[in-house]
Amino acid sequence: MQPTVRWQAPFFTFWTAQAFSMFGSNLAQFALVWWLTEETGSATVLAIASLVAIVPGVLLGPLAGVLVDRWPRRWVIIAADLVGALAAAGLAVLFWLGHIGVWPIYVAMAVRALAGAFHFAAVQSSTSLMVPEEQLARVAGLNQLLQGVIQIASPPLGALILTFLPFAGIMGIDVVTALVAVGLVFIVVIPQPTRQPAAPGVDSVWADLLEGFQYIWQWPGLRAVLVVSALLNLVLTPAFTLMPILVTRHFGGDALELAWLSTAFGAGFVLGGLLLSLWGGFRQRIYTALLGVMGMGIGALLVAAAPANQLALAVLGMGLVGVMNPLANGPFFAILQSVVAPAIQGRVFTVIMSVSGAMAPLGLLVAGPIADQFGVRLWYLAGGAACLLLVGVMLRSPSIMHLEEDGRVVESETTLPTM
Repeated sequence: MQPTVRWQAPFFTFWTAQAFSMFGSNLAQFALVWWLTEETGSATVLAIASLVAIVPGVLLGPLAGVLVDRWPRRWVIIAADLVGALAAAGLAVLFWLGHIGVWPIYVAMAVRALAGAFHFAAVQSSTSLMVPEEQLARVAGLNQLLQGVIQIASPPLGALILTFLPFAGIMGIDVVTALVAVGLVFIVVIPQPTRQPAAPGVDSVWADLLEGFQYIWQWPGLRAVLVVSALLNLVLTPAFTLMPILVTRHFGGDALELAWLSTAFGAGFVLGGLLLSLWGGFRQRIYTALLGVMGMGIGALLVAAAPANQLALAVLGMGLVGVMNPLANGPFFAILQSVVAPAIQGRVFTVIMSVSGAMAPLGLLVAGPIADQFGVRLWYLAGGAACLLLVGVMLRSPSIMHLEEDGRVVESETTLPTM
């Protein structure tokens, strides 16, 4: 079912709710990571925290997608926000009582990560039913813009708030923003795709899960893009995770130089999201995505090529990566939202994010020893070269270049009913 002409008011109320939710969550995440850093000073503790924040979504994301496709999506979003708020409230009490520790934070991070998997799938699969198809790329650009602004603003705002409030106060802010988000979602009508009533039992859930994988498997272009996304995560995530090592070992810098690189990426991300929201991309959205991947590759190669006395070149490269990131990701999500059957979007989005996300910890496990032996610049070189090579492969792949058209054929052949 296509949204009506008067789609703006309900959607942007919904969008504002997600902005509140993301802002509070990012503030809380910054505060928790800072507490772990301040109290333990352990890289191992931080590494485990990163895994705890990733692994639940990777392992249980596809199951979350099954349930999102079965349940009313508005209530899934509300429940996910409330679970996150409950975890934050529990931490606030522990901070206030002085009984906080590493393990309660790990548990809360894991709970919030699992709730986030439900939240992501429900939000993404609801957007296609609230926004006209021709506006999906622009909305994707707005989402990328919002993500970039929050990523830039959360660390300094979190640091500033911690000078006035204790850690329990920041957890309280997360609770308040989650409740505001819940209130806004509660008053919005979110269309629900029509599907056959799901049979009860584990076998039925397993059948729905397999159906999601089969849907992706019968779409050759989506299979290929899934592989490409996984490979890019494998080589790019370690490069940018190890950026502090690049700053200290190669450029001989400290926190200021790291801040320049991080700010360049964040500012570029915001600019790229703004560009996509205003421009909307090429008519064939896959070309916009390929342009983004190519630009990310060039940016990574600029970072790799920067001599030790040319930090400015690396800053330029990081800025280019930031600008191109929304152009690579936004159109791809718009394609899926426009052609994947609404009744199965939850499963498709979570499978894609789980498979791609699984590559991040795998890449990090490999990256450390190799970076210690050969230097971090090798990863930027490998990441940039992989981007350009994969763009060449995708340009020669009919299944990828005709991703939208083939997707519509897959949708028309599926037995899933749509609105």
